[in-house]
Amino acid sequence: MPKFDKYTLFARLFPAIIAAAPALALTWVVMTSGTELKLVHGIAGTALAVLLWAFADAARRRGKAIEPRLIEGMGGLPSITMLRHRDATFDAATKARMHAFLGAKLSGAAPTSAQEAEHSEAADAFYKRAGDWLRENTRNQKKFDILFNENISYGYRRNLFALKRFALILNLLIVAGCVVQYVLHWPVTAGIGLLPVFVIAFLHACYLMAFSTRAAVTEAARIYARQLLLSVESPHLRKQEAAAGPRPKRKQASG
Repeated sequence: MPKFDKYTLFARLFPAIIAAAPALALTWVVMTSGTELKLVHGIAGTALAVLLWAFADAARRRGKAIEPRLIEGMGGLPSITMLRHRDATFDAATKARMHAFLGAKLSGAAPTSAQEAEHSEAADAFYKRAGDWLRENTRNQKKFDILFNENISYGYRRNLFALKRFALILNLLIVAGCVVQYVLHWPVTAGIGLLPVFVIAFLHACYLMAFSTRAAVTEAARIYARQLLLSVESPHLRKQEAAAGPRPKRKQASG
């Protein structure tokens, strides 16, 4: 059985499981029906494993595919827009400390408000490099656990939102198939208790419609970006800065 790291488990596999919940419920009902459905049992068991892996992979790929549209809808990557002087997420003093810290790390002064207004593309390029530097230097999950958890939250919401349309279509197909089975006893003549499938399909559709939204993804993206930028205040990064500071000069030998 393969092992999943925390990010893969929560940000990829869980959205896949939620998206496929009605199909998983149907599989479980068929496998525990107690009828002589050995062939169906086999198909259902195989389908369960295949479906999970397929949806986990689809969650990652679909999430990446829709991300450019999500960023465009937010007016740019939040870690870039929040660093702009005209953005009000942080107060002026906090933003000045961020600019000074990141400018030192990138070996170049952050753009002033006037420079940002006159050369917006160059300013955003600096802010992008700053965000990239922060992401590369905050990968330690133990030191930056809050940031890591916010990243998981964003990945979960983005990937589930990316699967939403397919999950709802699958939901409808499962419900339609169960109705045919319940009314016509086809394709299986033996009785199968399908009530759990209908209940889960209903709850599944309600959850996706109410909570898996673009607004929810945007909220998670902004929270993650804010936490990423606040990491410049982290003692772990400040220690790195102090450790990388100028070394004391050696005394010159005399005589």
